Amino acid sequence: MKSIIHRFNATFGADMAGPLVAFVAVMLVFGLEADNFLSAGTFGSVAFQLPELGLLTLAMLLPLLTGGINLSITFAANLSGLAAAWVLQAYGGVNAPPSAFLLACIAALMTGAAAGALTGAAIAYTRAHPILVTLSMMIFLRGLGEFLTRGGDVSGFPDYVAPIGHGSVLGLPIPLLIFIICVGLWHLLLTRAKLGFGLLMIGSNIEAASYSGLNTRRILILVYTLSGVMCAVAGVIMLARFNSVRVGHGESYLLITVLAAFLGGINPFGGFGRVIPVFVALIVLQLLSSGLNLMGANQHLATALWGVLMIVVMAARTLASKFFILNRRKG
Repeated sequence: MKSIIHRFNATFGADMAGPLVAFVAVMLVFGLEADNFLSAGTFGSVAFQLPELGLLTLAMLLPLLTGGINLSITFAANLSGLAAAWVLQAYGGVNAPPSAFLLACIAALMTGAAAGALTGAAIAYTRAHPILVTLSMMIFLRGLGEFLTRGGDVSGFPDYVAPIGHGSVLGLPIPLLIFIICVGLWHLLLTRAKLGFGLLMIGSNIEAASYSGLNTRRILILVYTLSGVMCAVAGVIMLARFNSVRVGHGESYLLITVLAAFLGGINPFGGFGRVIPVFVALIVLQLLSSGLNLMGANQHLATALWGVLMIVVMAARTLASKFFILNRRKG
């Protein structure tokens, strides 16, 4: 038993216990109470709804691990989507060749990276609080997007773009596959790359990280640049999903990304967290929403229950941490 516990702790950490308990609870409750919950339709719906929120959560994840936050993720995603849309429009809109879509994706990634780098540089060099900097960037990006689009949307894209938002490969939605690849990249970044070690050090104690020889300014700029790149990926997915781009798309996802990260065991003050528990937490949130919809509950009730679930999971994580520490001392 102890060997299983130690192996689980080494692989996932104590922060995985909360999301797993929540997952089992949601499956049991809605499996018994909601008709057709345990069906291919439910899981197919979750698979298609998960990627957009998941990609934006990954964009939020790295700044949170440094002890910061990125409140501009949704508008960075939309502005990146707008950049891609304008490139496609410039090459003929619905008649744009596939090569134009490649240029559109590059334009989206560069836009997201630029927004993130500007945010990171402001935080790194001014030492202003990330909430203030990213709030300012959020307002700037929103205003810029509304100015450029006059509050409207950009639509009319080639037919080959739609499968990126709605298509599937071997029964798995393409957006989900893209999200899983991004989860894998973020996992490798945090567990194998020097940048991952550096950003966790900054989250634990930025002054100690600086004294230990880390270039904290460079790391912060890279963190927010990567956050912007992930926003751009989400923006392209939303472009393909809705066949249009609008400044307000996905605006309601912002606070849910923070909720999902904390449900997944991310330390609110930075310095500690893993990607896989956050992935499980995202699945739990989507399953909870789908289960309530099947039971005919009001969507506002789902929002309220998300808050309750966060308290339950964080309590379970605290108890699990104490349990693992106790077992380690006994071992």
